[in-house]
Amino acid sequence: MLVWCITLFFLGVLAFLDSIFNYGEIFRKVNSIVFMLLSLGLLVRTSMMMKLKAKEKLIERNTELERQIVQEGRPATSANKMAEALVK
Repeated sequence: MLVWCITLFFLGVLAFLDSIFNYGEIFRKVNSIVFMLLSLGLLVRTSMMMKLKAKEKLIERNTELERQIVQEGRPATSANKMAEALVK
């Protein structure tokens, strides 16, 4: 998805340059500014989802470690609750 977002952004740049320098009216009917803003929004959304997925992996790993501690007979901490509060 990231590759498609980058491709979409460069197509938007080409459309913007076409509207300014009149390269042959390839993208004349496409509103280039809306096109670039859409692609920028997709890039931001993709990066946010990547960060969220990393946090979810950390929470899963923390839960796994807590299970191992409980199996060994040591008291578990509330670190998982604090990690979940950070995600919210």
